[in-house]
Amino acid sequence: MRNGSNKLMKTAFIIHGALGHPNENWFPWLKLELEQLGFTVYVPAFPTSPETQTLENWLKVFEEYKKLIDEDTIVIGHSLGPIFLLTILEQISKPIHAAYFVAGYHPKSLPEDSKWYPQVKTFLEKPFDWQKIKQNCKGFHVYHSDNDPYFPLSLAEDLAKTLDVTPIVIPNAGHFNEKAGYTKFERLLADIVMSRT
Repeated sequence: MRNGSNKLMKTAFIIHGALGHPNENWFPWLKLELEQLGFTVYVPAFPTSPETQTLENWLKVFEEYKKLIDEDTIVIGHSLGPIFLLTILEQISKPIHAAYFVAGYHPKSLPEDSKWYPQVKTFLEKPFDWQKIKQNCKGFHVYHSDNDPYFPLSLAEDLAKTLDVTPIVIPNAGHFNEKAGYTKFERLLADIVMSRT
């Protein structure tokens, strides 16, 4: 354990994606698993209607949580979640322990003619300070599938390359959601535990 601790007294944030919510997919399972390991886990609910799903509104929701972020924090994002977390990493003053990006994509790689682009454009059309993002996280992990129905693997490869990591490709995982059978994500949990020992 880090710092000689006998328990993993750490903080984790799980960030859902576009049109999502905290109680879908593998989020409740992971929250419980991490809590049993001694984590304090937050799974914020963000606005997801077409009118309210904006970066500005999501940042307003997250404002109350920012004070809880420190060097031992980990963040986990699904789909749009990683894009939002890139903005958070630009804003914090101390580097966090690790970020786990699942079914995400590079914010500048999503084509404007994608059916998703209008729903997430406010998250994508800002500048990104990649140097600061990388300075503010000690370790990035990028997970993607070879058959994601929404975002091809190449978009995640772009993100991983920008973050100077190798993407973790999991075959036939779809969008890592309930539709693809993902109510648990054992590999993600194992990687989180591994990074803490």
